[in-house]
Amino acid sequence: MQDIQEIKNEIAQDRRAFIKKVMGGAVAGSLLMVIPATATEIAEQIPGMRAEKTVFTKKRFAFIVDVTRCIGCGSCCVADRNEYDVPDGVYRTWVERYIIDDQDNVFVDSPNGGTDGYTEPRTDIPNPVRDTFFVPKLCNMCEKPSCVQVCPVGATYKTEDGFVLIDPKRCVGCGYCVQACPYSVRYFNKNHTADKCTWCYHRVRQGMLPACVNVCPVQARKFGDILDKSSEVYKILHEPHVISVLKPGMGNKPSLHYVGLRREVV
Repeated sequence: MQDIQEIKNEIAQDRRAFIKKVMGGAVAGSLLMVIPATATEIAEQIPGMRAEKTVFTKKRFAFIVDVTRCIGCGSCCVADRNEYDVPDGVYRTWVERYIIDDQDNVFVDSPNGGTDGYTEPRTDIPNPVRDTFFVPKLCNMCEKPSCVQVCPVGATYKTEDGFVLIDPKRCVGCGYCVQACPYSVRYFNKNHTADKCTWCYHRVRQGMLPACVNVCPVQARKFGDILDKSSEVYKILHEPHVISVLKPGMGNKPSLHYVGLRREVV
C-alpha cells in the first residue's frame, strides 16, 4: 500500500495521471476503493472558456460541493497545499468528518485538515456508529461579504467578476476580516497578512478549473458560470436537488452551494 507522502508526490508531479491511477484502482486505501464506476477524469478546462487570459463580462461563478459524493480522500487538500504556500496548521480548504452514533450524538473532527484522508476509524466513539459523512469547507465567496465591509484599508475587495480577494500589499494584518468571516476561512500567512481560498482565481482567469476541482476523483466539487445555461453548475442548481448554503441567516449570500448538506453540519 502506498503511504500518504507517495500519493502527495504523485499529485504534485501529474494530477491527471494521479486521477487515472485512482480510477484504475492502483492507489490503495479503504476510502479510495469505493469510487463509483461513473466517476471519470475531470477536464482541466472550464467548459466554454478559452485557455488564454479572459476578461469576465456577464459571468457569475459558483462553486458546488456534493456531500453525498465526498469520500474524504484528501486529494483536494493536497492539491491546494501544492498550489499555494500554506503555513502549517492552517488551511485554505479542509474536509471535516461527521460521525453520528446510534444515540444521534454528533462527533466532528478534521485532523490535519483532512489532508491525509480518513482511512482509519475513530476508536473513541462509545456507542455504535450509525453514519459517517464528509464535508469540504472553503471560502464561500459571498455576494455580500462581511470581510470587505470591515477592512479599514480596502485590502479585502470584491472584483467585477464576483471574487472576494485580498491585496497583500495593502493588508496591515489587523485581523478584522478574520474575525468577521462567519465561516472561519481566513488566516494569517507567513507575512502576517490575511489570506484565504481564492477559488484559484489565477487559474480561472486562464480558463482552468480550481486545483481542488481538477483533482477530485469522485467529482464532488463542481465549478462554473451559472449564467451559462449549458454549464453543469447551472443545471445542478436548477435540478430538484436539496441545495443549501452554510449559515444562511448571516445574510452573506454565499456563492458556495452544497448538495445533500445534512442538518448536523455546522
